[in-house]
Amino acid sequence: MKKQEKQENSINYDDIGPELVIETHDPKLGFKGVLVIDNTKRGMGKGGIRMSLSADSVEVSRLARAMTYKNALANLPFGGAKSGITIDGKNLTKENKKKIVQSFAKAIKPFVPHKYIAAPDINMGENEMKWFVEATGEWESITGKPADFCSVEKSPTNAVKKGKKRCGLPHELGSTGYGVALSAIVAAEFIGKEIKDMRVSIAGYGNVGTFAHKFLQEKGAKIIAVSDSSGTIFNRDGIDYEDLIKVKTKTGSVNNYKDATKLTSNVIYTLTTDILIPAAGSDVINKENIKKIKAEIIIQGANIPMADEEEKYLHDRKTIIVPDIIANAGGVISSYAEYVGMNEKQMFNLVEKKIIPNVKEILKTSRAKKITPRKAALQIARKRILGK
Repeated sequence: MKKQEKQENSINYDDIGPELVIETHDPKLGFKGVLVIDNTKRGMGKGGIRMSLSADSVEVSRLARAMTYKNALANLPFGGAKSGITIDGKNLTKENKKKIVQSFAKAIKPFVPHKYIAAPDINMGENEMKWFVEATGEWESITGKPADFCSVEKSPTNAVKKGKKRCGLPHELGSTGYGVALSAIVAAEFIGKEIKDMRVSIAGYGNVGTFAHKFLQEKGAKIIAVSDSSGTIFNRDGIDYEDLIKVKTKTGSVNNYKDATKLTSNVIYTLTTDILIPAAGSDVINKENIKKIKAEIIIQGANIPMADEEEKYLHDRKTIIVPDIIANAGGVISSYAEYVGMNEKQMFNLVEKKIIPNVKEILKTSRAKKITPRKAALQIARKRILGK
């Protein structure tokens, strides 16, 4: 029998889940939190903690379902889950943020790690992962921890030998962005093109966007536009990764990059480009801008960057779309690598091994069955989850 808490009607309950929805509140620190464990048939629920004002029970439940599918498609022994801290995480002091993270960690401690294993997400990086472990006292309660944060296994499992030293594999190594870059390369090959000199626009310049930029530039792609919350920068001759990351790190804004035209943030979705990578925020491609989208390929670096209706519209227009549950699975693949004690090189090899064939399979199935790539992916995922 699936355990459920009373929730808003807008949370969708179906034959997959969610199994459990828990809401928390810390009036002293002034935040609410939510944990959604969507499905644990394949293993413990796995998914990141998002710190954002939009991270309510409805958004988190959608993201938890995406994780259920993502883990099944990557063929990992995890179910799907997600959690959210509903507060603006951008302007908190380090001291206050630590208190909030640890308060939330203690609130959901009864569910980790046997029901839920957390990970980084928006405004939650490797340091926050360490704080989480310090609060729960469970090294396995979260992945994406700092590389120098290690533990020696005392209670062996099927995956980990006794006495094995395991260290964090922070998402700051770029596993998600690497998977996004690989997805772009495979999608380009699918339509008979090489990634070299293809024009790429990256909407969102956090962890995913920066590493997608780095890895695609290394393969010869030309990154012509990048955006963050401060605006969009555009240069038809290309924007250099090393130069831009220095500016972003120093000033906190891509808008301070000098060798580019400055535009508003939302313009990036409608620029003439070969590949568009939405890498921050949900529902950024919507009814207001969808008819202006010019990209031939869209790689979903962010979770749920558009609704199914918009995806179908673009697919019918012959736009190649690699959905989030395939394209940005590098992060959860990295989480599994950390969980079983792999090193950095082994982790990147595993991301390649999982992402490349998955992208090829869903694009090939999409074309053969005349369905969207997401629908092709979901058919595979549901069969692995439900056995039908």
